[in-house]
Amino acid sequence: MKIFKTQLVKLIDKYTIEHEPILSIDLMERAASQVADWLINKFSNDRKFKIFVGPGNNGGDALVVARLLAVCSYNVNVYIVKFTDKFSHNFNINYNRLKDLSEQKKQLKIHTLIQESQLPIINSNNIIVDGIFGSGLSRPLSGFPAKVVNHINDSDATVVAVDVPSGLFGEDNSNNNIKNIVNADFTSTFQFPKLSFLFPENDKYVGVWQVIDIGLDKNFINETETDYFYFLKNEVKLKSRNKFDHKGKYGHALLIAGSYEKTGAAILASKACLRTGVGLLTVHVPQSAYEIMQTAVPEAMLMIDETEINYCKKETLNKFNAIGIGPGIGKKKSMKMALKAVIENSEVLIVFDADAINILSENKEWLKNIPRNSIFTPHPKEFERLAGKSTNSFERNEMQINFAKKYNVYVVLKGANTVVACPDGKCYFNSTGNPGMATAGSGDVLTGIVLSLLAQGYSSKDAALIGVFIHGLSGDIAAQEMSEEALIASDIISCLGKAFKEIKFRV
Repeated sequence: MKIFKTQLVKLIDKYTIEHEPILSIDLMERAASQVADWLINKFSNDRKFKIFVGPGNNGGDALVVARLLAVCSYNVNVYIVKFTDKFSHNFNINYNRLKDLSEQKKQLKIHTLIQESQLPIINSNNIIVDGIFGSGLSRPLSGFPAKVVNHINDSDATVVAVDVPSGLFGEDNSNNNIKNIVNADFTSTFQFPKLSFLFPENDKYVGVWQVIDIGLDKNFINETETDYFYFLKNEVKLKSRNKFDHKGKYGHALLIAGSYEKTGAAILASKACLRTGVGLLTVHVPQSAYEIMQTAVPEAMLMIDETEINYCKKETLNKFNAIGIGPGIGKKKSMKMALKAVIENSEVLIVFDADAINILSENKEWLKNIPRNSIFTPHPKEFERLAGKSTNSFERNEMQINFAKKYNVYVVLKGANTVVACPDGKCYFNSTGNPGMATAGSGDVLTGIVLSLLAQGYSSKDAALIGVFIHGLSGDIAAQEMSEEALIASDIISCLGKAFKEIKFRV
């Protein structure tokens, strides 16, 4: 799914109105009726609605919602937040329609707010619909509108935002006044998610969001370029397997993982790699882990090298289709030299994780030798060590994109909505995963999955995107079966088979 910046969404709106053809007032009706339908399905009509509307088209949307709720016998109070005498054309049309209806419906009342003393009492059982400001907002809220927003936030009522929580910018909120943003429990957004929805610091404003298809022109959407995407199940394309294929068809991966105290990282990454379908897996582990690995992962071959350097020779590395390095390796001197040798000698793609990234952060001059299209899988702190500090997620995302472009690599920044930045500057936010996956070893599992796909011949881009999606989907299945609280990394591996089935059969 494409994600467009605010100005492009306006262009798509305009094109749709001009070419469908459809009047803007009818497009507003179409969009708002979808929100009203969702509210009607979500809340019974014994709940009282308080709907706050601003003077623009977002207010016009909310007025339509109010009218449709009232028609369905909901108790509706509409509060026009009047801080200007300028109202949009579509606002005025829908205001007049609502006013006419209020003369017939006793449960529909319209109020005009011009000062703080007029703000209504909000009960915890009320449903608030926020339609004060939309995605076109370009400066922080202040004055009376800010007081209305804070009054909403001080209540215990359920808050539903129309398109975007009032006060939140569609992309960069670096210079926003975060105290004056509506804290929504739910956001019904039109056609596309806003980029800002996908950054963790904005979660408390957006709440649970859903995309409502309002019928914007599909051809124009397809033809309009963007650098941002939300990666969904229908975009996952798995390779088919043929009856007479053998293990040699599915690649040979080398995993360099584990240390004296962290053999578990090697076990988790190895099991995940095998469960994702690689034909052959060789794992380099320290001698101390030999017996443990043979017992825990009998399907994997082992490479034991006391010198920690022989396995890094070009003739050895180039036997493999892809290399993964980092889970639990530590940062001792011999491992640092081994990583340097792997980078210099490898002619195949490498997945860098954990301590491999930390070592590179201390030796940034090595980055220029990284094989093009290799993959980095840092968590936020590892990325900060690698690329520098940022003040917020939007800035960090820009740094991630710049790093991917500079070194011609793919950067998988782990977290909620794990984001993959590509060398061409495009960014993909993942749609799977849950908080239960914030557990030790989850990242090692991801490394194994991505390495497996890379060794099987998937492109770097597909290995990263599909790997992240399957990792999150497996975690979602595991959480459904045993709860987010009880989820551990091994459960993600156990559910990989179910995740593949769900993708293949589009359940």
